Amino acid sequence: MPDEEIVPKVEEISFSGKLLGTLEQTRQKLSEIPFFSVKINGDELELAKVESRNIKKKPFLFYLITIKADSVKVVYSIAPDTSEKLRRLYVIKNLASVLSIIYETYQIDNVKFMQYIDSSIDEMLGSLSQSYSTLFNKYDSLLSEYREMRRLNLELSAANRNLTIQTTQFDTENKQLSTQLKALQTYSDEALMAMVQDWIETHNNSIDIVEFAGNYKIAAPRIEQILDRMVSLGYVELKS
Repeated sequence: MPDEEIVPKVEEISFSGKLLGTLEQTRQKLSEIPFFSVKINGDELELAKVESRNIKKKPFLFYLITIKADSVKVVYSIAPDTSEKLRRLYVIKNLASVLSIIYETYQIDNVKFMQYIDSSIDEMLGSLSQSYSTLFNKYDSLLSEYREMRRLNLELSAANRNLTIQTTQFDTENKQLSTQLKALQTYSDEALMAMVQDWIETHNNSIDIVEFAGNYKIAAPRIEQILDRMVSLGYVELKS
């Protein structure tokens, strides 16, 4: 047997109204709304929206707003296993949007309309379980925390980018200073021999190679080489 076709439930609501202009004027205002089919059918103005179709291309989820000189009627479908109360609120919300566009040419009984909205919202809220309400409140709280954390993350990301730029600048400056310091710490043989000579004269004609090297940040083997050269040139003499 072929699968039974799923048919949505259809409901209807209506309100008394008053045409202040003409149906054509009203149609022109509504024709600016995308995704709606708008047409005048005799003494009625029909505004239809098909939200989805079934496998046979027939309208499945839809709502049809019919505007007459003295009334507004809304026929809408409800998908099986979905909230009828929530669907009703959705349709009422869209009806309110339509009415706000045509308020200059058409108005309905606002008192009855507001009362219907109030009762629909109250009915919806009354059907929510305590656990759902608690869950929603937690969700709302977490959403606020998420937005705050996202804001902080953006600020921290910007701060991190600035720190990265500063670190790069500091690293470049440090390399430059290291190069300059290394250049200052590189002595010519002549300069080093003069330093050794001066050291010997101020240290009772003696020199501690390790101490001298550590003081001037020079490798000890180079000091030994300079001393050997100074001895060979007769600048200093080795004590027996």
